[in-house]
Amino acid sequence: MAAVADMSPDTTCGSLLRELQRIWDEVGESDNERDKLLLQLEQECLEVYRRKVDQASLARARLYQAIVDAEAEISSLLSALGERSLQKNEKGSASTLKEQLAAVHPQLEHLRKKKSDRLKQFADVKDQIQSIIIEIAGSSQIGEAAVFVTTVEQDLSVERLEEYHTHLQALQNEKAERLQRVNTYLKTIHELCCVLNMDDIKLVSDVHPSLVKSADGELTSISDETLDGLKLTVQSLQQERKKRLSMIQDLGTSLFELWNLMDTSHDERRPFRTITNIIGVKEDEISGSGMLSLERIHQAKEEVQRLDNLKVSKMRELAMKKQAELDDIYAESHMEPDPDASQEKIFAMIESGKFDASSILVTIDEKISIAKQKAQSRKEILDRVEKWIAACEEESWLEDYNRDENRYNGSRGAHVNLKRAEKARVTIQKLPALVEALIAKTSTWEEENGCHFLYDGMRLLDVLEEHNLLREEKEQEKRRLRDQKRLQDQLATEQETLFGSKPSPHKALSAKKGLSVRSNGNTPNRRLSVGGAFLQTEAPRKNGVTRAVH
Repeated sequence: MAAVADMSPDTTCGSLLRELQRIWDEVGESDNERDKLLLQLEQECLEVYRRKVDQASLARARLYQAIVDAEAEISSLLSALGERSLQKNEKGSASTLKEQLAAVHPQLEHLRKKKSDRLKQFADVKDQIQSIIIEIAGSSQIGEAAVFVTTVEQDLSVERLEEYHTHLQALQNEKAERLQRVNTYLKTIHELCCVLNMDDIKLVSDVHPSLVKSADGELTSISDETLDGLKLTVQSLQQERKKRLSMIQDLGTSLFELWNLMDTSHDERRPFRTITNIIGVKEDEISGSGMLSLERIHQAKEEVQRLDNLKVSKMRELAMKKQAELDDIYAESHMEPDPDASQEKIFAMIESGKFDASSILVTIDEKISIAKQKAQSRKEILDRVEKWIAACEEESWLEDYNRDENRYNGSRGAHVNLKRAEKARVTIQKLPALVEALIAKTSTWEEENGCHFLYDGMRLLDVLEEHNLLREEKEQEKRRLRDQKRLQDQLATEQETLFGSKPSPHKALSAKKGLSVRSNGNTPNRRLSVGGAFLQTEAPRKNGVTRAVH
């Protein structure tokens, strides 16, 4: 515009107008025509100027709009990026619109580039967040993660970006923690499967195929579903370990009891030492390949079954020995045996399998212990009973000896019998005191124990009382015989005085024999042996121990 204004009229419109007038002069145009043409020319010039002014105004408006749009975009970018507004002195030095637009343009481009970079940063963070969310959530929340990433972010400030970074860091920490939990579960599963002799690869693959290392580089699943699956697998294996440990400990206890019961050799025990060694061991302390395998449990069951089959015959032998010992204690102590402890009942219980053989043996041992205690409490009385029996036997022998008419002849052994007779008389003199002491001791025992003292099924006090009664009747019989003999001697003396003759000794002896106790009808119908009803004969017992037969 400045260049057009500086042009002289001679070189522009004036020269053209003079050239036009010369042409008109030559042509001979009239003044009216010339005025019309000049007016038309003036109007056309005005139209051209007006059009140019309009175009210039439009261009100026566009510049204004461009500046406004640029400033608005700058303001929007600053707001999105969370930065401060431009200072006034940044554009105050520019005078024209083009200068102003040229001054704003670099700032706008800078902010646009900065926004683009910031968007890339947001996209990168969101991609990482999306990836971790998908890994954590599994297939159930893939759509939600995609919506999160495709959402247009309006706030591109550093603070917002830091929030995403913080979120990403939290997710990364959670991912690391989940990976650690997965590895811990995998390690536990491997250890449990090693102990149980199970295929850990199959179990882990059933939870999620990515948990098995492969060449395709698939990421290890850390989703809630995978963690729950691993947790359930570990719990299932722990329950199986607890179940098998209980089974194998029970089997080990049974083996140990059977070995001790049957005195199994160390060589036979050696293959199953690993089973008996874990008796009482806690679950967490079990280690070693195949320690709780089904094969090992099956082998232990077969061994227990084999030993159980041998146990019955062994139990019979042990029960017979212990029962014989118990019977000997009862027999030696002259006690009645326990009807519940008979061999027939014990063998029936062992063979039925309804009762534990070892507990049966323990019961017999307890009965033996009780029987020994009872025998010990009866020992003093039994010793006195033996002395009493021996005295009664000596008394019986002395009676037979006194009835022997040839006891004083010179036969072999007569002096030995004579010495025994003297000792027997001394022993018989002590018999009443011995019986009284035995009665007192037995009465004291019954008061202390609250039961009768039985000797081979008979109450000892009743036998002793009968013995005293028989001895009293026997003494009365002896006194009656002495009185009868005295009367006979007196009659014989009177006959000798009257008739002067004396009966021969042979006849006198015959007369005595005619008045024997055995022929006296007044004698009570009792056994007059020294021991009474308690001691008549000695007979062998079934087990070889002699006992009194009543």
